[in-house]
Amino acid sequence: MKTVVCPYCGFGCRLIIDRDGWKVKPYPGEPNRGKLCPKGLYALEFVRSKDRLKRPLKREGSSLRPLSWGQAIGEIANELLEIRELYGPDAVAFIASSKISNEENYLLQKIARLFGTNNIDNCARLCHEASVHALKLAVGTGAQTNPYEDIENFNAVLIWGYNPAETHPVVMDYILKAKRRGAKIIVVDVRETRTMAFADYRLVIKPGTDIVLANAIANVIIGEELYDEEFVKGRTRGFSEVRMAVMKYTPEYAESVTGIPAEAIREVARTFALAGSGAIMWGMGLTQHVSGVENVLAVINLALLLGYIGEKGGLYPMRGQNNVQGAAYMGALSEFLPGYVPLTDERFRKRVASLWGVDDLPTERGLYLTELWEAIERGDLKALYIVGENPAVSEADFTRVRRALRKLDLLVVQDIFMTRTARYAHYILPASAFCEKEGSYMNSERRIQWSHRVCEPYADSKPDWEILAMLGRALGLPGFTYAGVEEITAEYFRLFPELEERSVDELKNGDGIFLPRKRLHTWEFATPDGKARLVAVERISPWEGPNEEFPLVLTTVRLMSHYNTGEMTLRSPSLVKLMGEPRALINERDAERLGIRDGDWVEIETRRGRIRMRAKVGGVPEGVVAIPFHFKANRITSPALNKAGTPEFKFSACRVRKMNTP
Repeated sequence: MKTVVCPYCGFGCRLIIDRDGWKVKPYPGEPNRGKLCPKGLYALEFVRSKDRLKRPLKREGSSLRPLSWGQAIGEIANELLEIRELYGPDAVAFIASSKISNEENYLLQKIARLFGTNNIDNCARLCHEASVHALKLAVGTGAQTNPYEDIENFNAVLIWGYNPAETHPVVMDYILKAKRRGAKIIVVDVRETRTMAFADYRLVIKPGTDIVLANAIANVIIGEELYDEEFVKGRTRGFSEVRMAVMKYTPEYAESVTGIPAEAIREVARTFALAGSGAIMWGMGLTQHVSGVENVLAVINLALLLGYIGEKGGLYPMRGQNNVQGAAYMGALSEFLPGYVPLTDERFRKRVASLWGVDDLPTERGLYLTELWEAIERGDLKALYIVGENPAVSEADFTRVRRALRKLDLLVVQDIFMTRTARYAHYILPASAFCEKEGSYMNSERRIQWSHRVCEPYADSKPDWEILAMLGRALGLPGFTYAGVEEITAEYFRLFPELEERSVDELKNGDGIFLPRKRLHTWEFATPDGKARLVAVERISPWEGPNEEFPLVLTTVRLMSHYNTGEMTLRSPSLVKLMGEPRALINERDAERLGIRDGDWVEIETRRGRIRMRAKVGGVPEGVVAIPFHFKANRITSPALNKAGTPEFKFSACRVRKMNTP
């Protein structure tokens, strides 16, 4: 049975394609078990869009001229080599894609490093890189610890800053199975989400107060001696520091900061601790803050205090794109080689270099995705090669990003549509869509799955791996003579001891392979001494706060029928019909004070600019405004970065006023 991996979220559903009727059916096996969300059901619609890029294009003045693949790759390679000769390899950067395969991300980071730079990054920087940094520090591995199937067997599920009913609808089946078994569902968020309808405890907190609430729960767990003393003593370090740090975060103090009643905090802490096993699931509501790394560390502490690791629990940073986990694991990050191995790990770096036919690789951390724009403004970065990403819409304060893109000596965009970013490109390369090529993808649970080709590439488009192999050869880099994508798969398998004995055929014919294994940290942690780190964290204030001029807090949310910057979903007629018009959610009292009624046009303004959309009254607490991030929200979101380089998308001071006309 030929299946393809769904091109949308990181859950990793597999689809069965009926090529005659261009219909999609859900795969009956793991992980989606015969279920799909609307995006998966209509996943083929954007593939057939008349907007698909058909052939390579070169910008000449204000027009675009078609040219052959040979000309395009040759000219791009020559310009990249010339820029390297004049300014050095770090004057060039590459942006990988969370929507292309493992093989394709592997090739792009290989090109970057053989070219001489670690300026290779992907959109994990915008979402879960804070989770990676926190998980690496606390447990030694920057990824989800357990498979989805474990969720249904735990006695409690703590869902924090994450709305699976909207963003990963299929995972709700696992959560609801746990609930039917008697598990307690606890949801923490800054608004009433769709997921809260299924929760036993619904904690609507004030934006930016996650650490205070997590520390208060830890305060109760430690103060009432509900923690797993044997686990804490035998398998962790840092308990004394955490115990001292959370002493002042009493439930009463937390109530004054978060708005959650002290007794509710105590009840949730006791319920979660006494459950005996539990999952902690989180999303952008935790990571996209200046305190993102510390937010994640604070909730990891709860799992470590209770021993909710391995068979008894799991940590679930839920990924938003179908291969963001794979892109990161393949080394498309500026501070890590494949497998999240630091660049400074000489033994592994030399192993990679030897496999690639060179003596060594660059060791200095490259630019984060979110640091590229300042580097362009300074004149340090001259060329940018972007595969399958749309930073002109996805980046915070994107007006600044667009100005930077105009300054580049060379911008190459490799994609399936003429995206907003592609409009600034000097060269545009047409890539094949997900079902027109084959390769492997890694979902949130680290399950590598094979996606088969079920139809021919559109027009003169090519699979991304073929384009990148052509580029590698044109740049004169060693090892780019691949006869097929399976050769690239076999090459990256050789980097991981757990995959060295596995075959590509095994990957193609089963329900996937977990890397490094299905369940992490059951016996010991991946830290130097095998013990986890409890890390004391203190409250960190948002970069900017509400004041008289900007009295409200703006946050961003996802919509079930929409995806990222809309290039795919807005070209799916069925999804456009389902999603309707985007609205700005505003509290009833705030709306009444501002004279706003449901359906009115409003202007939302921050220190970066303003946008307009219709209002929907209700659904958020007083003082909070929530807008879908898929459209134009990032014109006005905060560019402040946390330790992992992730912008504070979830907290911007704003003001709202009613408009008489749109």
